Amino acid sequence: MTADVRQIRTAAEQALAGAFSDLKPRLVGAERERADAFRMFEEAGLPHRRVEEWKYTDLRALMREAKPLAGKPGKTALDSALAAAKGAGVLAGVDARRLVVVNGTFVPELSDTKNLEAGLSIVSLSDALARNDGAASGIGQTVPTKDVAVALNTAFMTDGVIVRVADGAKIARPIVVAYVFTGDAAATFTRSMVSLGNDAALTLVETFEGPAGVDYQVNTALDAVVGDRAHFDHVKIGRDGGKALHLGTTMARVGAEARMHDFAFTTGSAVTRNQVFLNVIGDDSKVAINGGNLLKDRQHVDTTLVVDHGSLGCESRELFKHVLDDESRGIFQGKIIVQPGAQKTDGKMASHALLLSESAEADNKPELEIFADDVVCGHGATAGALDEELLFYLMARGIPKKESEALLIQSFVGEAIETIEHEGVREALLELAAEWLKARG
Repeated sequence: MTADVRQIRTAAEQALAGAFSDLKPRLVGAERERADAFRMFEEAGLPHRRVEEWKYTDLRALMREAKPLAGKPGKTALDSALAAAKGAGVLAGVDARRLVVVNGTFVPELSDTKNLEAGLSIVSLSDALARNDGAASGIGQTVPTKDVAVALNTAFMTDGVIVRVADGAKIARPIVVAYVFTGDAAATFTRSMVSLGNDAALTLVETFEGPAGVDYQVNTALDAVVGDRAHFDHVKIGRDGGKALHLGTTMARVGAEARMHDFAFTTGSAVTRNQVFLNVIGDDSKVAINGGNLLKDRQHVDTTLVVDHGSLGCESRELFKHVLDDESRGIFQGKIIVQPGAQKTDGKMASHALLLSESAEADNKPELEIFADDVVCGHGATAGALDEELLFYLMARGIPKKESEALLIQSFVGEAIETIEHEGVREALLELAAEWLKARG
């Protein structure tokens, strides 16, 4: 005799199931995609430490409750977000086109959508879904995945931006999408899409900000399709409030002879999971996935990425720098896959953690899956404290200990930040790192 074993649902899983049923009238468009995605979540449940890809970030334990879906922002919320629309904050000095999403809703009146460059198109996801005109087609198809965070995002997505760049168009000014949360504890599910035609170029920066004392939840995703010989730079800056839970996913498909650089920088939130799923489908392309984290208190940041090489002569580089203070925890899980026939692949992956406290923790799990024989692939990971000899060298020249430590830390994380191509964005993040070090005391 056999008995059916049923998984006991947590309070958060039960709340998500109830919310999906109750919110169906509000969730416009993509009915089939939403239903399929939620069915996937129901079968798997929230990931936990026995799920290999989530072994370091037990979401079932960390997400004790599912916050209600944030409503459309009212006047108070818009007033609070006005600073982001005016370009305040870390990117205040960068000449960019700014788009603002408040509490999961795109806000045209706070966004710069006029006088678009030739070949550039910007629409909101909600408008595209409501019109069902094909602008939002392809959701979930860029890089097919059974990841539960992505499934939940697809099921509950409310709004975001769709950016399209035509063949040959090169957009000089960066596009900055400011995701701002304000108000009481709630959840947001934003989904954005980027499509670059052949020979196109674009720099996209996503910033996330919210209040320090509110335990809100963010689930955000970006689908990117990079055409042949196109150049796409993507920078993500996480400055969520200190109690926030942030789940972020970038999914990209890269064509032939193209270049893509993805960079993630995190200083905020209580728990962050940044994941990148990247498929290189065209020959002779170059991709880079880099990042830096500056963490303190009990912050937890998990960087998980998969680079799937499916074509000839492609190159990938991954470099991550983690600065961990107090009882913070930095996690890096990176996998390079080389498919059969993807000869001449050149892949290198490195993760380095700087521990400023004996209570800080760094976990590294680099992986290679190689099914071709003419490749050059390697990975490395290190974790350690500040170099005492270098610290002594600086102090012996009259630099106080705290300033000497700050110089060494800034140099450490600066190696990753320097990989950002846009000078203004690069300088802004170097300044943000300096501010974090100054606040550290």
